Amino acid sequence: MATQEQARTTAGAEAPAFMARDELSWGPAPEVFPAGAQFCVLHGDPGAQGAMFTVRLKASHGYCFAPHSHPHDEHVTILSGSLLLGTGPTLDRTRVRTLEPGSYVFLPREQFHYAWAADDDTVFQVHAIGPFAITYANPEDDPRNAGLRH
Repeated sequence: MATQEQARTTAGAEAPAFMARDELSWGPAPEVFPAGAQFCVLHGDPGAQGAMFTVRLKASHGYCFAPHSHPHDEHVTILSGSLLLGTGPTLDRTRVRTLEPGSYVFLPREQFHYAWAADDDTVFQVHAIGPFAITYANPEDDPRNAGLRH
């Protein structure tokens, strides 16, 4: 299977890219997420300014994404398992939607939201414009701040 760089045509435009499920390259999620989630880049570069990207996240039962927002719109599709998702700067387990495979969510930029996996192997796909960034509603929830606590 060609890499993204190999898929570029001589004119600089992208060629179609195909990935079978067994060709996906999963690894630990970036440090902006709590430890335990898996992450896979399907297309694009999440760090690139103004470029579309597609990623997948995989989480086990109980894994929680604390209230956070992004600087760009986010399109989320649930692929397996169940994800409980709510909006607002405070996690409220009584104000969530249960999203099952095939469910779709649009989250506008700077909309605080939170989620947790209701099943093992909950997988969801995110489409957005880069660069990917997260702002946690509560800075103490940001895993990047863990070493700064006293």
